[in-house]
Amino acid sequence: MSDLPRIHWTENGVEHSAAWRSEAGLPPPRRVVVADDTTSADTAYRLACEGTALLWRGDFQNARQLLNALARRTERKPKKAGRPGAKARDKGQAASPTEAFHLHRLAQSQRARTLGMLLLPFEAGHQIPLRRAPDVHDACEQVYGPATEPYVASLRELLGMIGAFEWRRKGVEIPALADRIHPWYGVFSPVRGEYVDLVAAEPLPAQTLAFDIGTGTGVLAAVLARRGVQRVVATDQDPRALACARENIARLGYAAQVDVIEADLFPAGRAPLVVCNPPWVPARPSSPVERAVYDPDSAMLRGFLQGLAEHLEPGGEGWLLLSDLAEHLGLRQREELTGWIEAAGLKVLGRSDIRPRHPRAADAADPLHAARSAEVTSLWRLGVR
Repeated sequence: MSDLPRIHWTENGVEHSAAWRSEAGLPPPRRVVVADDTTSADTAYRLACEGTALLWRGDFQNARQLLNALARRTERKPKKAGRPGAKARDKGQAASPTEAFHLHRLAQSQRARTLGMLLLPFEAGHQIPLRRAPDVHDACEQVYGPATEPYVASLRELLGMIGAFEWRRKGVEIPALADRIHPWYGVFSPVRGEYVDLVAAEPLPAQTLAFDIGTGTGVLAAVLARRGVQRVVATDQDPRALACARENIARLGYAAQVDVIEADLFPAGRAPLVVCNPPWVPARPSSPVERAVYDPDSAMLRGFLQGLAEHLEPGGEGWLLLSDLAEHLGLRQREELTGWIEAAGLKVLGRSDIRPRHPRAADAADPLHAARSAEVTSLWRLGVR
């Protein structure tokens, strides 16, 4: 028996249990009922909102249709009276950007919790014992590892793994590499290429050595290697990111130039160039993949700034890649950032800016449109004072 938590339910008057899997680290639901093709979307939605999970025993494709129906219901759910900002909206006043962000995150969290209540049974070997179920063995094994016993997981998580499996197989085109990066599940995909373009275009202070802090997929380390940096040391703490970066670096042919190592921010020593693309938004992540976007209290950003001076060679440069979205959301002030830079004994040598190209920047229906439409991504060139 594995050390996974257990989920319990009653079916046909008999008590059952199975291992519970959740990449987000969610505990198994306490209340579980069996559902099938006769379960209506309205009933499923009511149960899910009440915190009751539905273990599916019907047709797999019908389960997907039910999940879509639940998603539509979450989108049209009326906002509760008395929620922060309700009075302002009743008077025709727009919520502040900060309030809009927190309401958006709350809605995302509630939606994820509701949709995560539709569960699937799995047999050993990641087999789904349902009609018209696809072969999901490879997608599941890449995330969960081998499955030697039956388990239960959410359909929503499974679909995320299937999507990530396709991203990993096909890869993301990176013009600066004239090639593709293949992200793993839980490792942030470089689909927003603005920061990559900044690193590809900025004049290099040296070509002998560079550190890439928090490498993720390894995309920036690969760009530096392609630009002729003789040795790149790329660091990360996440085992999946380390494996992903090593695979990408090897496939691109840069294994002789790039060392991917486990480290808390900086490796030992100094370099004439230290690059970091930390999470851009100071907020709490709600799932592992969000750790690349949300950084509570700007911990990684501040850690990078505080340690940069002692890891730069004389005359070296630290390249901080950072969006100002947090500033437009009211979550961080520009004065805070510049204050942290000064307190770390650093100075700004220059800055290159680029506007975002992703579709949401022009989507007026996005609840965060006001902030996204004003967003700028910057490469801050930092040196020691």
